[in-house]
Amino acid sequence: MKIKVIVHEEDDVYWAEVPSLPGCFTQADTWPELLQNLYEAIEGWLEAKAELESKEVNEKDKIYEIAV
Repeated sequence: MKIKVIVHEEDDVYWAEVPSLPGCFTQADTWPELLQNLYEAIEGWLEAKAELESKEVNEKDKIYEIAV
């Protein structure tokens, strides 16, 4: 799987965001550390999404997907 990230460098600090995974951000002082943090952030985001999707709902509950 390939995921595009946007890497920013400001004041000798790197930070990155993953546009396809809303709310998935990370930062680091060095490039190698940023890459490691990105792998961890993406993995954590995907695990949280899978857990949320696997939650059971009762017959009165409804799940909707809306665009804003």
